[in-house]
Amino acid sequence: MINELKDPRKTFGEAVIEAAGSNPDLVVLSADSSSGSGLGDFPKKFPERHFEFGIMEQGVIGFASGLATTGKIPVFAAIAPFVTARPYEMFRNDLGYMKQNVKVVGRCAGLTYDQLGFTHHSLDDVAIIRTIPGVTILSPGDPVTIKKAVYAMIEHAGPCYMKIGSPKMPVLYEDNVNFRLGKAIVISEGRDVALIGTGTVLSKAVAAAKLLEEAGVSVRLIDMHTIKPLDRDVILSASREIGKIVTVEENFIAGCMGSAIAELCSQESPAKIKMIGIGDFYSGNGPYEELLGKYGLQPEQIKETVIKFLGNK
Repeated sequence: MINELKDPRKTFGEAVIEAAGSNPDLVVLSADSSSGSGLGDFPKKFPERHFEFGIMEQGVIGFASGLATTGKIPVFAAIAPFVTARPYEMFRNDLGYMKQNVKVVGRCAGLTYDQLGFTHHSLDDVAIIRTIPGVTILSPGDPVTIKKAVYAMIEHAGPCYMKIGSPKMPVLYEDNVNFRLGKAIVISEGRDVALIGTGTVLSKAVAAAKLLEEAGVSVRLIDMHTIKPLDRDVILSASREIGKIVTVEENFIAGCMGSAIAELCSQESPAKIKMIGIGDFYSGNGPYEELLGKYGLQPEQIKETVIKFLGNK
């Protein structure tokens, strides 16, 4: 149901369990992380396909790579910075360089591990993982696309990284929404500005687009659920037809979705681009919605940033 609030981790876990029911090669690896990732029921249903390692994420990545060489499809989910920053070398060498069919999922992504502060925030995960050749990066923004992203990455041959949040999030799409890896969803057409959102703050971009439309600004609203590979056609069309792009993400501005879009446009079709995200500083801790407000990621703030951007001819 549209706007119904659902737990992204529970949605993810249910999707993995459903997929495992029809795919006997799917296995789940845990670093004391299955219950927190929504996978608490997996070992009950498939005990022989669940492997618990304790808190040793680097080792889990290596073991997952080994399982993939036997034809298994390992899914490893844990706290986002602990599956990206902590085992980066293993991710790069064991999964990326070896082109292993492993699916790594960072949960409680962005600022959503709010109270624990910067050590538990994953603001750089996209930036570091997108430097690894051949790794697909997914950042679905609602429960429907989380489920579809799970099936898509399992069907995809090759290493994947998917990030999901922690707080309940609104359903934005009907179940029949067309979801394909590498193909953005154009939620609405517009002529004044292209507003591109992703992941945990996609709903904030959706709400901001509504506020902008009410203020007389025509918005092309785009859900960039796949950050690597980017949807070149959608981005370049926005650049050529509109020429003004605003990106919204719960990541560092440096190196993440906005940077990737700017890199593409700078080479193919230059456009004015404003990136809304976290700047060059360490994030604080506190209630999640207040943190989003601190960094300008609430709908009214996004609206005002867009209006100011459009006013700078």
